[in-house]
Amino acid sequence: MAEKAIEKQYLHIYRSIRKDIEAGLYPPGTRLASKRTVARDFGVSVITAEHALQLLADEGYVTAKERSGYFVTYDEADTFPVEMPENMTRSYWPETDTDETGFPFGVYAKTARRVLSAYGEEVLQRCPNFGTDILRTALSRYLARARHIEADPAQIIIGSGAEYLYGLIVQVLGRSRIYGIEDPSYEKIAQVYRANDITTQSLPLGPDGIVSSALWESDAQVLHITPYRSYPSGVTATNAKKREYMRWRAQRNAYIIEDDFESEITPARKPEETLFSMDDSGRVLYVNTFTNTVSTAVRTAYLVVPKNLQKQFEDRIGFYTCTVPTFDQYILAELILNGDFERHINRVRRQKRKSNE
Repeated sequence: MAEKAIEKQYLHIYRSIRKDIEAGLYPPGTRLASKRTVARDFGVSVITAEHALQLLADEGYVTAKERSGYFVTYDEADTFPVEMPENMTRSYWPETDTDETGFPFGVYAKTARRVLSAYGEEVLQRCPNFGTDILRTALSRYLARARHIEADPAQIIIGSGAEYLYGLIVQVLGRSRIYGIEDPSYEKIAQVYRANDITTQSLPLGPDGIVSSALWESDAQVLHITPYRSYPSGVTATNAKKREYMRWRAQRNAYIIEDDFESEITPARKPEETLFSMDDSGRVLYVNTFTNTVSTAVRTAYLVVPKNLQKQFEDRIGFYTCTVPTFDQYILAELILNGDFERHINRVRRQKRKSNE
């Protein structure tokens, strides 16, 4: 009971200061009161006050300067909006527990133990074919606030890696279509399509995306693109190029598969706009994975399908059993729901930006 009371105390302080920061009462660069002053003002211990301030630092609202205190760094365009659940369990982020991009093992392990304790044998149950409700719901809320993607949980399909999801898309869109892929591109994209007897066309990349002449002269009916930092070229599509992709899609009545790998941890001050969020035709499919944001060992990806394609996916591939264990899905859902996932993203973005300065 005492531990729960302490937890509510630091969360109350955290929410109070965060609300004031977001309201502009503490402009960027403002030095916050010391942890001892905060402790005195809220009538709590110094340790409790420090936990609240450190949580704000984890989320990018403040930064700690040695022997100087905490300074406000919040910028609405610079920070992923982390949820503030009423009952949040605090995870601690030791600086030595992660490299620049790696997810802290201690946080992941603690979350796994918490899931086992909370759900027990439920983690061994077979989940619905398109994924657990808890992970699909968590992703729906996360995508809305962080990627401006409005999608119901029912539009989200969970699978063991992006390559697996490519294969599902083929089975729904059909094998008779020609797929345009970036050149160069991640080699497994072409390999998956060839394995599914798909005809592909390689479309050369320029400095801002696929070369316009190659795009418009192609016979492609499906375009598979990685708008943010295509691998291995590192090319990022400009906003103008993204709108060209959308014009091409409209004129060809084609589909676009948006492979959004790595975009969440861009060092830019604002996350890249997705084609899915720009689309009003229901012909853009969005694919992302936790490989880069959590770990290459976490073989979990997700596909967001337009509402008008939901029934086709249900009819044609709805019989497949989900390939991701329930336990793994519950862990990822908990990381998203308690804010640890987005705190990690904010931390990595800040580190990347500092390294580029």
